[in-house]
Amino acid sequence: MADELEVKKESFIENTRQYLTDIRGEMKRVTWPSRQKVESTTLVVVVSVFAFAAYFSILDKVIQATVVAGYDKLVK
Repeated sequence: MADELEVKKESFIENTRQYLTDIRGEMKRVTWPSRQKVESTTLVVVVSVFAFAAYFSILDKVIQATVVAGYDKLVK
């Protein structure tokens, strides 16, 4: 029973070599997007970030004006 629990210990070098071999194998299976696809999706992300920033800036100003106006009415 003790033999079943015994784990085969491999050396650090063997583990590293196997790890790098596995990485090479996986990298051969990766499908990389074309440059045009990367540029177009990057453009979409940048435009989306600016659009959301503008939207939240406007929304923040509207909410701030509403809260300030409500506060002024309650104080006066």
